[in-house]
Amino acid sequence: MRKGEITENLVRVRERIVTSCRSCGRDPDEVTLLAVSKTRPAADLRLAFAAGQRHFGENYLQEALDKQKQLQDLAIQWHFIGPLQSNKTQAAAEAFGWIHSVDRLKIAQRLSSQRPPQMPPLNLCLQVNIDGEASKSGLAPDGVLPLARALAGLPNLRLRGLMAIPAPRPGREAQGESLQRLARLLQELGEALPDQPLDTLSMGMSGDMEAAIEAGATIVRIGTDIFGPRPATAGK
Repeated sequence: MRKGEITENLVRVRERIVTSCRSCGRDPDEVTLLAVSKTRPAADLRLAFAAGQRHFGENYLQEALDKQKQLQDLAIQWHFIGPLQSNKTQAAAEAFGWIHSVDRLKIAQRLSSQRPPQMPPLNLCLQVNIDGEASKSGLAPDGVLPLARALAGLPNLRLRGLMAIPAPRPGREAQGESLQRLARLLQELGEALPDQPLDTLSMGMSGDMEAAIEAGATIVRIGTDIFGPRPATAGK
């Protein structure tokens, strides 16, 4: 994409965030914009960085590592938001500041043991399959508290909150049902684990960002509305 297109798209998305926050009485500074950059060339990320974007989310580990090499001169905050296999945890533990997609104790244990000690704790979100979809990864809602309790004793990790990819629904009211359930689940988790710094709801994409902000999202993951539609073969 051209620099102007990415810059203009970022301006529009940020305006949507501000408008949504004001409409529900929230401070726009409470919401972090995460640019979902999977399948996008490093040049597009560089353009977005030049336009003020700092947080980028990647789904495919090797692709992300390649981009990190190309963009190592930029102070990017890297988030891993895709499914993470156990044989790839070491690279993820070394290369990212955030992992949004933890849904198994084994993955968390490996990330904990493989996080370099000189690096700050790795920020984690537990991925919740909030609508029980067979096609999606994530914990069932009733599995969140047991896993969160098991994570509490692991070093080099910091459990921050929950992530979900709700089933697509038309209309803000319908979208809000699943998003609000995730928000309530985080509140219940915080009440059960008062010593944990649970402050993150990673939810909301291009099609349901406003509903997510209204429900309490603190990180919105936006790809298409920043970088444009992905090619039909992207990610294959």
